[in-house]
Order: sequence, then C-alpha cells, then structure tokens
Amino acid sequence: MAGRLEGKVAIITGGASGIGLGAVELFVAEGARVIAADLQDEKGAMLEKRFPDTVRYVHCDVTNEADVAKAVGLADRDFGGLDILFNNAGHGGTTTGVADMDAAGWDATFALLVKGPMLGMKHALPLMQKRGGGSVINTASIAGLQAGFGPIAYSAAKCAVIHMSRCAAAELSPQKIRVNAICPGLIATSIFGASMGLPREVADQMAAQVAEIGHKVQPYPKSGAPDDIARAALYLASDDSVFVTGTHLVVDGGITIGGRGSWDPNAVSPILEALGITAEQAGQMRAAMQAQQAG
Repeated sequence: MAGRLEGKVAIITGGASGIGLGAVELFVAEGARVIAADLQDEKGAMLEKRFPDTVRYVHCDVTNEADVAKAVGLADRDFGGLDILFNNAGHGGTTTGVADMDAAGWDATFALLVKGPMLGMKHALPLMQKRGGGSVINTASIAGLQAGFGPIAYSAAKCAVIHMSRCAAAELSPQKIRVNAICPGLIATSIFGASMGLPREVADQMAAQVAEIGHKVQPYPKSGAPDDIARAALYLASDDSVFVTGTHLVVDGGITIGGRGSWDPNAVSPILEALGITAEQAGQMRAAMQAQQAG
C-alpha cells in the first residue's frame, strides 16, 4: 500500500532533532525522500546512515540565504525536485522583556523565526512551480496567538509567521502552492533548555522533564510529543489537505481553550478567586445548586 507522500520530495529544516526529526521519520515512512537541513552535523550524519536511500543531510543556517539555496539545490540535484517545504528550524530567541530588550537578540530571533521561513519559500518556489504545485508548512506557536506562552520576541515572531503564511498563501494559491502554519503547544523538545542557554545534552534531558509534566497543564491528559506535530505536518503535506491553505492548525492538547478554571473541576475560575472563594467552597456551591435542581 502506497504511503501518503509516495513519490514526493520534502525539505525539513531543523530536521536532526525534536519536531523536525519526528517529521523526517514519519515522512520517510510515508514514502517521501527528504532533505534534512540542520546545524547538528553529527545527528545529521546518523540520519543519513539510518535512511541511506531516502534522506540527505545538509548543514544549513536558515538565516543564511546561501545555505538555504544550497539545501533547495540538493533536493533538485539528488531527488529531482521539491514538493514539500517544512520550515521548522527555530529556538526560543531572546528572553528579555520590553524594559531591557536586547536589540541584537530581537533581530536574531526574527532572523531565525521569520526571515528563515521566508528564504525557504523564496528558494523553494521555482522548484514547486516546475512540479505544478506544492505544500509549505511553517512552524508557528500558540505563543503567536495568545500572550503568556513565550518571551515577547518569540511570541511576536511566531505571530508574524502565522500572518506571513496567510499572505504567502494568497500570493501562491493560483499556482497550486498551499501555505499553512502549525501552532504547537507544550511539546517535549529541547527548545526550552536551549533557550535558557543550556548545553544540548542538558536541554535534551529537560525535554524528558517536560514530557513528565505536560499532561498536567492542559485539558487533554497527554503530554505533547514531536510525533503529534509531525502527524499534523503530514496532513498538511499530503493531498488529504489539498483544499486547505492560508490557515493555522493548533496542536496543543487544548491548552488555549481557556484558563484552568474552564476545564479543571478542581480549579477556581479567576472571577471566583478574585471574590475570595476557594476551590472547596466552589465545590460546595456547585453541589448545592445540583441538589436544588434535582429537588
């Protein structure tokens, strides 16, 4: 039985670890040939050894246009074209707030998270035009939808990615090139530790800690994993989503549904909390109301 990406060629940036690695593995399993673009050369070499016929690794800094052009050229040279671009490379960016904003850190954050995907689309476009269409997937974040899920620079950049995806979809849809964004929630990857400046090995260990606690902070009782985002990317990359463009897919276990009081029966809503009503008192009030309704 043919896979959902049989015969297609994909580029996945940040493909050597985390969400990118999960996408590489899934895309290959579904029949695609993949260019994994990253800065982690050792992990990239291991990927090529695992998938010698279907994966090529390329050292690529997505803020460097020459590197991006090289990655796209490799897809054309080794696999004969390009159908899918998953702009996934990223990190948490500068953690400074408004009052002490590091201007260089702000610029670096936007270069990686916004300019990088734009360069990817620019260089992928000619190859997708030759194929008669394609799919671009940009990794955004729930931080781009609501405040409180990331530093201001990261959040603003991810918001820009969402709108950039809409604008690109409007421009490229007549050429049958679809552009969508994915907004992950709390996913167990090394991005948290890396954003704090921790060594890669320590950051990877922190990802395991996130996996242990993730299910406690959202309505759906499961920690988010790279595979959850990879499956969303597979849908947007495949012909299953042929009529989907210019939108963003939120994959967050429901964390953006509302405050804890909206989904946790043991939590107090912000309004009740402001009135000084405890969780125990709220429970007693609910029980009294239910008894009154039943009577």
